[in-house]
Amino acid sequence: MSTPPTGVRLFFYANLSSNIPPRTSMADYSVLMENEGRIHVVEVLDEMVKHKGLGVINTATLLEGTKVGDEVLVGQKYLTIMPPRLQELISGMARRAQTISSKDAGFIITKLGVGPGDTVLEAGLGSGGLSLHLAKVMGNSGHLVTAEPREEHASVGLVNLGRASKCFEEFPSHTHLEGLVEDVVPDMEFDCVILDMPSHKAAIEACTPKMKFGARLACYAPTTSQLELCWKTCESAGLTVEWAGELMERQWGVTSKGGMRPVNGPFGHTAFLLFAQKR
Repeated sequence: MSTPPTGVRLFFYANLSSNIPPRTSMADYSVLMENEGRIHVVEVLDEMVKHKGLGVINTATLLEGTKVGDEVLVGQKYLTIMPPRLQELISGMARRAQTISSKDAGFIITKLGVGPGDTVLEAGLGSGGLSLHLAKVMGNSGHLVTAEPREEHASVGLVNLGRASKCFEEFPSHTHLEGLVEDVVPDMEFDCVILDMPSHKAAIEACTPKMKFGARLACYAPTTSQLELCWKTCESAGLTVEWAGELMERQWGVTSKGGMRPVNGPFGHTAFLLFAQKR
């Protein structure tokens, strides 16, 4: 990969070509679930550390000799040790910025065709919710490049990716660039580009030349005016818009008298999506 622009801070912490030890589940982190389903992702350390919702505990002592499926007692709470799978890491992730939902993440991955061996650019990183989904499907042979201008958001996202790198059996190489993607996009070719930001125009124009022929770009836009600007900018940049719209989610549950009905709560609109291909 070429040298990034002067002044850009670059993090490269999961280069699988280096001699790093193989990952083993629960070697560094453990997932604990309360009876009502609340998830805690805790680092296994031989020292007393405060954990939100659990208090001050020595997790190495607490978990010594245990395995997945066992129960441990913390204060007055019985916690079940769960396997550190994607859904558990999503439920227990550290949060700051709003995350892309699993509903949208799955659709994005499918429409872009993300898989092993791909080089994917994601801007911005935020809390890393989408990044966890991407890392899970890319495997050891992929390369995930993330960009985020806000250090307070990136610090949280990198924590979540660091957890995943220890919990997933396979994890892609990961490069993080600090800054606006239009300022820091590296001189390399991408199979997929994902843009989640307040303004997409400059990012689309900067990233399109870095896309391989046949590569796809996804825009995540909160408003219809942003969606329209994404569409027009993609066309001006020479991309072919394949799909634009929204995904709706509606949860159902069993009623007290039998039968099923929609669960009370907000209807499942999150944002607008657009997909375009370089042809």
